[in-house]
Amino acid sequence: MAAAAPSFCPNRTISLSTPSHNHNQLTSLHSLRRFSVSSSSISSRCRLLFDSNNRILTPMMKAAAATPAAAPVMDQPTSSSSSSSGVPTTVDVDLGDRSYPIYIGSGLLNQPDLLQRHVHGKQVLVVTNSTVAPLYLDKTIWALTDKNPNIKVESVILPDGEQFKNMETLMKVFDKAIESRMDRRCTFVALGGGVIGDMCGYAAASYLRGVNFIQIPTTVMAQVDSSVGGKTGINHPLGKNMIGAFYQPQCVLIDTDTLNTLPDRELASGLAEVIKYGLIRDAQFFEWQEKNMHALLARDPNAFAYAIKRSCENKAEVVSLDEKESGLRATLNLGHTFGHAIETSSGYGHWFHGEAVAAGTVMAVDMSYRLGWIDDSLVKRVDMILQQAKLPTTPPEAMTVEMFKSVMAVDKKVADGLLRLILLKGPLGNCVFTGDYDRKALDDTLHAFCKS
Repeated sequence: MAAAAPSFCPNRTISLSTPSHNHNQLTSLHSLRRFSVSSSSISSRCRLLFDSNNRILTPMMKAAAATPAAAPVMDQPTSSSSSSSGVPTTVDVDLGDRSYPIYIGSGLLNQPDLLQRHVHGKQVLVVTNSTVAPLYLDKTIWALTDKNPNIKVESVILPDGEQFKNMETLMKVFDKAIESRMDRRCTFVALGGGVIGDMCGYAAASYLRGVNFIQIPTTVMAQVDSSVGGKTGINHPLGKNMIGAFYQPQCVLIDTDTLNTLPDRELASGLAEVIKYGLIRDAQFFEWQEKNMHALLARDPNAFAYAIKRSCENKAEVVSLDEKESGLRATLNLGHTFGHAIETSSGYGHWFHGEAVAAGTVMAVDMSYRLGWIDDSLVKRVDMILQQAKLPTTPPEAMTVEMFKSVMAVDKKVADGLLRLILLKGPLGNCVFTGDYDRKALDDTLHAFCKS
């Protein structure tokens, strides 16, 4: 493990607790319960403090108590005798009149009604990429049109990779929509991983000043994180996700069978976001991961069913409280400030997002330790679980201190020239979002992980 890391605390600190390879086929999900995640459901775990100007000061998480949406720590995920019924697990994102469901289950693309109920007009544009299209485009078109002849579906197939998440590629979506004369009642469907979801969502937010869209994530990264919460956008050569909008989908449909064709490296990349939830707000979930990481890497269907559901519950809770990332939602970016610097400096696509986040998480944890905010045992646990997940724990050798600093200076979490960071503080499951930290700690962490 590299030496300890610097600490970051904002002036208004927010404190939060608690075609490809063939693989073993995922089967039906073990849980058939419906989980409604709303501000009220969080009240037992999170207390928000406001100043006289009604600004969030400190959301203080209470010890993780058992709630209807919280599954117990298990040595092995349990299965349900009802799992073969085809009824999906549903997690609701509570945003008032813009609330929407997340459907989670095996074989959901074989249930046309789940998609069709969220298509309000007669025109659909499916946005996908050259890797996913041969695998799932025909099935998705069938799910949209089965017994529904009035629906006209067009598709646009984009090149695959983070390096194509840019304005030039985005224009291909607009070109297809305009050529097909899509109207304001049309629906865009994102079929793919995080890059496709981000670009399709941003296109939907912009086309005709906003049209409906649906997320069908096909990677672990997208299923546990990027498809939920309405963050959309594209990269700029000088910074990742610098151009975009908050724009919520009509629904998120997670067919876990799509993970059957996901390469091992991409599967591991997505696990970085799963690990994140345990570190920043869900200690029980982290402990479960420590016991079940082998099952996740082996693509055990029950383990993945639980991991996806629990991740979506955590994301939905936070989004319901802080949709536009005014404070609390920023805590979901543990390791991302360092990670985005790695992605930007290395060239988009060379490192997967989750790989960069994993290395960035180690750096954030190192900094937290240098500040005296966590003990050495947690540093070791983080390093161990990331290694178990087959994720990198150090940045590329080519990264320099100056490269990190130049990219981090334009990070979206910079406010009034102050770089705010997410760090762990206290026992497992607690973190802070802050810009009030010793700059020497940050410098020490950067020098510990960089040769120059």
